[in-house]
Amino acid sequence: MLLEPENTLFVRGTLPALLLAGAPIHDALPQLAVAEGPIPACEGWTLIPQLTMCVVDGPGEHGLLVAAFVAPVADGPDARTAPQPGAAGMSGWCEDAERAGGAVVLSLAHLPATPDWPALLPTGSPRGGFVPTPT
Repeated sequence: MLLEPENTLFVRGTLPALLLAGAPIHDALPQLAVAEGPIPACEGWTLIPQLTMCVVDGPGEHGLLVAAFVAPVADGPDARTAPQPGAAGMSGWCEDAERAGGAVVLSLAHLPATPDWPALLPTGSPRGGFVPTPT
């Protein structure tokens, strides 16, 4: 299933993230419960980061495709500027994901204007976790 780029936010960083709103895979992703320590992995899920398309593939028939080239990319979790679409940002995000061996994929009710991790993670509403790239 194709997810509209305006329902996504790619966030660059040492541990990159892909935030999703209104994703058809929301209920298939595990409930995210992070007290302390690393973000848990999404077992059975893989991420294929590409400049033009990003694939989040889950077990069974679950998965989605994002038109990454036109999706917004934030410079990092502490970004002070508005996310911008484009090749430079997406290329950097793909490099971040390759270096990290995957990315944190979070499915939310609504996308935040800017990622505020302390506000996002403890609410109990996000679903997802770390999704690895194929080896």
